[in-house]
Amino acid sequence: MCPRARVLAALRVYAAGLALLLLQLLRRCRGGFARPVEFLHCDLASMRCIRQFVQKFKSKGLPLHVLVNNAGVMMVPQRETEDGFEEHFGLNYLGHFLLTNLLLDSLRQAAAPGRGSRVVTVSSATHYVARLNLEDLQGSTCYSPHGAYAQSKLSLVLFSYHLQRLLDAEGSHVTANVVDPGVVDTNLYQHVFWGTRLVQRLLGWLIFKTPDEGAWTSVYAAVSPELEGLGGRYLYNEQETKSLDVTYDRELQRELWARSCRMAGIADVTPGAVSH
Repeated sequence: MCPRARVLAALRVYAAGLALLLLQLLRRCRGGFARPVEFLHCDLASMRCIRQFVQKFKSKGLPLHVLVNNAGVMMVPQRETEDGFEEHFGLNYLGHFLLTNLLLDSLRQAAAPGRGSRVVTVSSATHYVARLNLEDLQGSTCYSPHGAYAQSKLSLVLFSYHLQRLLDAEGSHVTANVVDPGVVDTNLYQHVFWGTRLVQRLLGWLIFKTPDEGAWTSVYAAVSPELEGLGGRYLYNEQETKSLDVTYDRELQRELWARSCRMAGIADVTPGAVSH
């Protein structure tokens, strides 16, 4: 390329850059740059905040195609949410229960045959070792942070399966699945046994999943064409897996749902929607 051509090429590139800079300056003078993604704050430990969040979201008139229930605490000391619930049960489970129920109409409106809306709820392998005490869901008689965490994750599986039964009964194009992200290298381990934290610090890079890897099954459940119209699944490593036997107990699902409705202050539609 001759010297004149090289100079002209450089001038064209810099001219294009200058033009963009001038356009950006004009945009900034007219109010700046809008963020492409909007965030609405929602504290899952507060039913008041959940209701306010849902109200704000619905006021925007946006379609809702996917709801991923992923917030949580793990093995924290005994303490209560704003509403007086044990924190694992109130935040990990009951907050998601209320949020999902309040957003179901938005999910239904956005759904259509062949492109249904999806509810993806994140549980844990700890549900396999959990015990559900319907008479003491708050762990008030004998609190164990490990037991409370595992119970909240078991409750999420029962909730997801019963929700799918309700959706099937109404012929909805909304599906509900539950996922197990695996053991992920996050900051959730601050309250666990010190030996576990040591293993995470030394070997987390090798044997723990990265946060991205931990999210893969949730993303799969949210967007995979293979799951279109399919709900009531427990997924691990992008594969359907059998959950704990007791999670398939329909009477237990119904009873937990009924009690959750009373605690969350919402109507229980189960009696008129599904049979035993």
